Amino acid sequence: MGPTQTLASFAAEVSHQTLPAPVKAKMVGLTLDYFRVASIGERLPWSTWARHYTLQNAGTGTAPLLFSKQQLDPASAAFLNSVYAGSIDADDVHVGAMLHPGCLVFSAALAVGASRSMTGAQVMAAVVAGYEVMIRIALGIQPSHFKRGFQSTATCGVFGAAVAAASLIFNGPDRATRIAQTIGLAASTCGGLTQFYHSESTVKRLHAAQAASAGVRAALMVEAGFSGPIDILEGQDGFARAYADAVDFSLMTEGLGTLYHCTEVAIKPHACSARVLSAVEAASDLCRQHNIDANSITAITLGIPKVIQGRLTSNQPNDLQAAQMSAPFSVALAICKGGPKGFSLNIDDFENNLEAPLVRHLTRMVDCVLDDEVEKTSSTESVSARVTLTLATGVRHATLVRSPMGSVSRPYTLEDHLASAERQLAQRYPAPKVTAFLDLAQRLSALGQIRDLATFLD
Repeated sequence: MGPTQTLASFAAEVSHQTLPAPVKAKMVGLTLDYFRVASIGERLPWSTWARHYTLQNAGTGTAPLLFSKQQLDPASAAFLNSVYAGSIDADDVHVGAMLHPGCLVFSAALAVGASRSMTGAQVMAAVVAGYEVMIRIALGIQPSHFKRGFQSTATCGVFGAAVAAASLIFNGPDRATRIAQTIGLAASTCGGLTQFYHSESTVKRLHAAQAASAGVRAALMVEAGFSGPIDILEGQDGFARAYADAVDFSLMTEGLGTLYHCTEVAIKPHACSARVLSAVEAASDLCRQHNIDANSITAITLGIPKVIQGRLTSNQPNDLQAAQMSAPFSVALAICKGGPKGFSLNIDDFENNLEAPLVRHLTRMVDCVLDDEVEKTSSTESVSARVTLTLATGVRHATLVRSPMGSVSRPYTLEDHLASAERQLAQRYPAPKVTAFLDLAQRLSALGQIRDLATFLD
């Protein structure tokens, strides 16, 4: 079998019973993080726009909308819930694959699972399958896919949502074939360009949502009778050759069923690009350790790997999205707003300081330079950064952060996840309701109805 059918066969065979204990434990943390970021994203302006659009066009259905009593058709629910969870640049990330899987895979699986009375164990297995297929496809085509101007959350995300949905919809002896057909059909809906790095826009806020809804629709269309090519990834006019200049198909299937890339997914403490998290931490650490006043800084050097040069190094971001994708702005904001170890830069920090004179002054000051040690210590799990601050006195302070908090080598504990989710949800609900939800989320795989979790926060 080629990669498409191999991945489909894997997805067809995944069950909660066969998942390794570390994968199950990882899924609990990722579930909590999904609801945390969705709760933040739901209140933002573009989520209001997305609600207006969706409610005008959605069909009737039984798929729950988060933080609401409303129910929609599965594709529309997946779309809107993904806007909530995937539009603030604080959602989980696989650095090597260059994508954010949780926001859309969970949204697709919850929409289909709740509308079809699936159990928590069934949905967990579907989520793992979606994460794994999505990440593996991206690993096989990166970094040339990114260099060509594609955002893989939007492109490869379609496969994650499609596999999660198809895993829940199809059963029987032809299950693997039907999942492969869904992957094949979903490929024709892939899209997501990265011009937003250079031009003012809000389109990135929709990328995960478009992928989630397209993936769910693909599974539903195959259920209705349509099909896609079951060699779509490797075919001569297939996805890999159309979307990348170089591909390694072995990365898509190597260790399948024993090596779970979902365990490599990182949690983001700051609402900016995953590839600048180490830079934010380095800048904050220096200021805290040496009691540096931002006004005393005369030069800032940021050592970077080549992969972020150009895309994430703008010294003059022209809107909120660009600021979140700017390493210089993120470093400047960390210098001005950083606090105790473990602090977070949230999306409000970026928005409220977008035109702050001192932040802008420091942003223009940041000199991004290629750094050999940063290059060597960056990996598919995290991106390193070196920050050097020169003060008016002539004193220089420098530090190298190899991996940020939340990455695989410095993971959050379950207690960290619970505390983060509790802080966020406490802004919406009374303490007893939050406590009850957190208990329910930890027992995800034991739920007789996933709807109980998806509708608890209505």
